[in-house]
Amino acid sequence: MGYFPFFIDIKGKKALIVGGGKVASRKAEKLMSFEPELTVVAPAVSRELAENEKIICKEREFTETDVEGCLFVIAASGDKALNQRVAQLCREKNILVNVADDREACGFLFPALVKEGKLTVGISTEGASPQTAASIRSRTARELPGRMEEILDYLEKLRTYAGERIADSHKRAGFLKEAADLCMEKDRPLSKEETENLCAFYLNLSKKRNSPGVVTLVGAGCGAFDLITLKGLNAVRKAQVLVHDDLVDARLLAHAPESCEKIYVGKRRGRHSMPQEEINGLLAEKAKQGKNVVRLKGGDPFVFGRGGEEMLALKKEGIEVREIPGITSSIAVPALAGIPVTCRGMSRSFHVITGHTAKGESLPEDPKILAALEGTLVFLMGSKHLGEIAGKLTAQGKSPETPAAVVQGNFKGQVRAVRGTLGNIARKTEEAGIDSPAVIVIGQTAEVDLLS
Repeated sequence: MGYFPFFIDIKGKKALIVGGGKVASRKAEKLMSFEPELTVVAPAVSRELAENEKIICKEREFTETDVEGCLFVIAASGDKALNQRVAQLCREKNILVNVADDREACGFLFPALVKEGKLTVGISTEGASPQTAASIRSRTARELPGRMEEILDYLEKLRTYAGERIADSHKRAGFLKEAADLCMEKDRPLSKEETENLCAFYLNLSKKRNSPGVVTLVGAGCGAFDLITLKGLNAVRKAQVLVHDDLVDARLLAHAPESCEKIYVGKRRGRHSMPQEEINGLLAEKAKQGKNVVRLKGGDPFVFGRGGEEMLALKKEGIEVREIPGITSSIAVPALAGIPVTCRGMSRSFHVITGHTAKGESLPEDPKILAALEGTLVFLMGSKHLGEIAGKLTAQGKSPETPAAVVQGNFKGQVRAVRGTLGNIARKTEEAGIDSPAVIVIGQTAEVDLLS
């Protein structure tokens, strides 16, 4: 099959539905916002169809002359033989036909539709899974601005406005693109003052734009790419430069524009990561070029992600910096294994601790203080020091029978978990072959498995 999603003007065009039941009603409902001249032919027509004044209903048997002059026909009678007869007739007369629940007989397919004013999004799986198409339609609809129809009406008029005022085609294209981006970001049309100010900027625009850039620190979440926030994903989609780490699902990078410059600064086997000072300098350099820079970091930028250092360094350079939080692995990775970091009657607090410092120490805080805490202890970046962490906590009075777990997630949303006690968790983890990155959980909730 080679289905291509043409958008055809069907307003005022003659169309026919053979059948008057629920399926016919659903098909008609999708069509009516596009204003075809629609006729329904069936011995019995549903009340819903009959009461629609914009539909011509004929309660009688189908005849071959009914298809004459039609741009397209839909066979939805519930009678397989009749549907096949209608389809064959349409093929002979070169009329596009859709047959309900019979993909092979169809000359065109009904997509899952998103319709907001002048915006129409059609989604098809070539009939393989209408449920999947419906799911994607729902996701698409959720991401649209609430005032989409107003925005498109404004942007349509803006094309005439720009054509009358900006002679240079490159400047005009830049003006229209930025206006569209601002409308989507603000979830509304631009005001008259905003429109005039933006137009004035492009009228005075030199060949090289020297407006200041901005850096947005975006938390990618942990594990699979779909744990990023909607706001974070929208930032990635608008990036001109994308600076990313190793602990970021590669599928997120595909959401950046094709023209986006992607720069990897994380760790790979046999190669060290870029020093933090160089990353700070890189971000500043790109922002000073007037670029929209996204710094994409695994988890949350401010939870052992060095986001604070980057923000301070950029602010020192006078660069605008924003931050979009991400889902931190300290909560999400244990949850993937059914471990809550807090649970009534078991833990009223949780404490997130780095398991590795710049000096190579496994416990930056006083082990005695940590051992005395009654809540859940969550260690990040501590896999290689697990035995040392457990040993220091037990040496300072933490019971070796305290429940403990080590959890490792991946970009597919899968998880591996080892449960034990503070006294044996290091051995069990080594036997299971779990290495970094992994999250260490110590406390009563570590023995909980909400997924079992």
